[in-house]
This record gives sequence, C-alpha cells and structure tokens, in this order.
Amino acid sequence: MSTVETRTAAPRPAPLIRHSLVLARRGLAKSLRNPGSLVNGVMTPALFMILFVYLFGGSVSGSTGAYLQYLFPGVLVMGAGIAGMLSSGLTINIDMKKGVYDRFRSLPIGRSAPLLGSVLADLVRYLVTVLVLFAIGHLMGFRVETDPGSAIAACALAIGFGFGLSWVMVFLGVLLRDEGAVMAITFVAILPLLLGTSMAAPVETLPDWLRAWAGANPVTHAMDAARALLTGTPAGDSVALTLAWSAALVAVFAPLSVWAFNRER
Repeated sequence: MSTVETRTAAPRPAPLIRHSLVLARRGLAKSLRNPGSLVNGVMTPALFMILFVYLFGGSVSGSTGAYLQYLFPGVLVMGAGIAGMLSSGLTINIDMKKGVYDRFRSLPIGRSAPLLGSVLADLVRYLVTVLVLFAIGHLMGFRVETDPGSAIAACALAIGFGFGLSWVMVFLGVLLRDEGAVMAITFVAILPLLLGTSMAAPVETLPDWLRAWAGANPVTHAMDAARALLTGTPAGDSVALTLAWSAALVAVFAPLSVWAFNRER
C-alpha cells in the first residue's frame, strides 16, 4: 500500500512585485560591476562635510565639533538625495538607448516592473550611502544626541525623501533622449535644491532672497527633520512636511514615469 503525499504550493507574491525584485537584483549586480555612481553619491557629500567642517566650523559655530553636530544631518539628507538624483534617471536612460528595456517589453512582465525594479535597487544604494556617511561622521566625532529609534527614523526619512526625488529623475530619464541632458539637468538641479537650504547655516542667517527660497525648499524641511531626530532640536512641522513631500513626489512622478515609458516605447 502506498501513500501519496500532497503538498500545497506556497503562495507566490504578486507578479509585479516578483518581476520588480528580479530586475532590482539585476540593477544591484550592475552597480557591483560599475560602482561609479554609488561612489560619487557617497564621496560628494562626504567631501562637502569634511571641507565645510574644517574650513568653516570654527568661524560658524566656534568649534569643528559643534559645527559637525549641526552639519551632519543635512549632509545625510544630501547624500540620499544625490544618490537618487545621480543614479536613477541616468541608468534608465542609458538602458533605454541600448535597447535593454525593449527586450524587457517582449517578456511577460508588468509594464512598470523595469522602472520599479530600478528604483528598488536605488533604495539599497541609499542605505549603503547613509551607512557610509554615518561611519565617516562617527570617525570625525559626530554623536547622536537623541536615541537609537530617532536615529533610525532620521535615516528612514532621508532614504524616503531620496526615494521621492529619484522618481523625478526617473521621469526625466525616460522623457529625455540623451544621457548628457539628464546629467546636465541633474547637476543644475543639485545646486539650488541641495545648497539653498539650512544645511550649512541656519535659515535665519541667510539673505532675504535666499531665506525665502530656503524656507520653501522641501530639502530644508528634510534636513531640519533629520537634525531634530538626530540632535534633539525643535522639529516643528518639518517631519510632517517631509513625509508629505516624499509621498507627493512619488504620487505625481511615479505614474508620470510609467506613462512616459509606455508612450515612448
């Protein structure tokens, strides 16, 4: 007498999620082979932090240690933002020009899976960037003045904001036909978006015209929120505004990116 064992197959995740995760793994494999964008995303804010602390720390805050405590949260947000702006749109634009996404379209996968997979891979890059910046900041003397939970929340907030910014660059990467144009727009956007903020000095010390822009700049809200979570300064409504901006960027530019991708290809 023989018995037949019947096994119930484990439920598989939704196809779009599975396909996106597979393509995210492909994106991470590409980053390991060509880590240039990741290195740029880490080294640029790290160099800003080192130069600003040792050149201006004494004159702005009286000591490099005090200035590092003020500067680091802004650099953390800057790192996640630059990592997203440098890698997302450019990688997609290059793959589209090479015909990689045309081959993806011939496969039985969701139309948004290539874009979502690329952005999910970027989330891992943001995490690496944040961890490396924390290591460099700790070696320079930065210390969290709140608690581990708040520090994790600050990291999550920076990564979430970078995730929102990355969808803007994904949209441009799909819409534009040349990687040079994507790079040019990225660097033009980085200067006012990331430097016209409270990163290097309090908004109250800025000239009136720059103070108006910094006060409305969503990056300022993200930096103030990270600073409150890491050093205990008053948060005000910066955390809520950062969450709102992050959600709005994804809600607006993720559908636009998918629409532009399907229209162009």
